Amino acid sequence: MNKAAFYKLSYGLYVITSGEGEKSNGQIANTVFQVTSDPPTVVVSINKANYTHELIRSSRKFAVSILEEATPMKMIGQFGFKCGRDIDKFSGIQARTGETGIPVVTSHAVAFIETEVTGEMDCGTHTLFLGKVVDCDILDAAAEPMTYAYYRKIKGGKSPKSAPTHQEEAPPPSSPPAEKAMRYTCKICGYIYDPQKGDPEGKINPGTRFEDLPADWVCPVCGAAKDQFEKEK
Repeated sequence: MNKAAFYKLSYGLYVITSGEGEKSNGQIANTVFQVTSDPPTVVVSINKANYTHELIRSSRKFAVSILEEATPMKMIGQFGFKCGRDIDKFSGIQARTGETGIPVVTSHAVAFIETEVTGEMDCGTHTLFLGKVVDCDILDAAAEPMTYAYYRKIKGGKSPKSAPTHQEEAPPPSSPPAEKAMRYTCKICGYIYDPQKGDPEGKINPGTRFEDLPADWVCPVCGAAKDQFEKEK
C-alpha cells in the first residue's frame, strides 16, 4: 500500500479556533470540508490530545480561518507546532470576537466560517465535529487560499504528529557530497532546510549552506535553534 496516494487528495490550510469563558485557543488543521449547503454545514477533524479539541467539546463552537498563500511560516508554526496550554497562540495575531463569542483569526485569512457544533463522530485518535454555519465572510478577495500541496512543496512544510494526514516519511536517497550542499532536518517539527532554496522569509538567500547560517537563525516553523537540526543521512 502506497500511502503517498493520500497526498493527492486536495486539502487547504486553516486555523481552527474555539473558546469558553476566558479560555481560547487555535490550531492549524488541513481537514475541513463542507457537507451541506442548506443549511450550510462543515466538518473539521481535530486530534483528541489537542487543547482546541477540549475547548470545542466544552463550548460546542469552532471557527475556521482560511489561510492565504502568503501566510508566514512563523504563524503556521505558532498555531501548528506549539501548545496553547503553554503559550498564548494569539500573541501578535490579529483576531476579532465572532458572533458566537469565540476569537476568529483575521491575520493572513482569505475568509472565515463560524459554527455551532451539532454533532460529532469518534474516529479513534481524532473527532470529526459537525458545525452549523452561523456566520461567514470573505476577508481578502484578492488573496489565494493556501492548499496543503502548496504548503508542502513551496513552503517546505510538514504535518505535526497530531495531524490526521501525518505520515512517517523515509528520508530521500542521499546525494553524493560533491553534488550539492547537505540538507538539514528540524528534529522538532520536521522542517527541512534546503541550501538550494534558502529561507526567503528569514532573508537567507538561496545557495546558503546550513553551516553558514547565522548563529541566531531559528527554524522558520517552530523556532527551534540550529542545534536542533540534524544532517540528512
